Amino acid sequence: MTKIYHNPKCGTSRNTLAILQEAGEEIEVIEYLKTPPTREGLVKMIVDAGETPRSAMRAKQQEAEDLGLRDAAATDEAILDGMMQHPILINRPFVITSKGTALCRPSEKVFAIMENPPASYTKEDGEVVKS
Repeated sequence: MTKIYHNPKCGTSRNTLAILQEAGEEIEVIEYLKTPPTREGLVKMIVDAGETPRSAMRAKQQEAEDLGLRDAAATDEAILDGMMQHPILINRPFVITSKGTALCRPSEKVFAIMENPPASYTKEDGEVVKS
């Protein structure tokens, strides 16, 4: 089963979910702002996706500024602490499939970890992407 850590207010997250749905994937949708991952789960997703806590953080959020996480001296531990305290700081969407884990920004990054990606997909903004 495919898991997506989803924010329905995010266009990239909505596009990624739609790509998975179009392909007929069996999907577990986790609205991570309502049901955040555990710290251990978050670290595993970040590592499995080949990311770092800093690259997986939504640095534009005010919470990142308030906690000093935009500072180059902010440690991975501090960033993870911030993400646990404010899940909005977790970049999205993370997708986990049998083929791997990816932070799907842009949404078409999901093609690489899908068993049967669609040949193409038209995003909300009309952009056509191909697998």
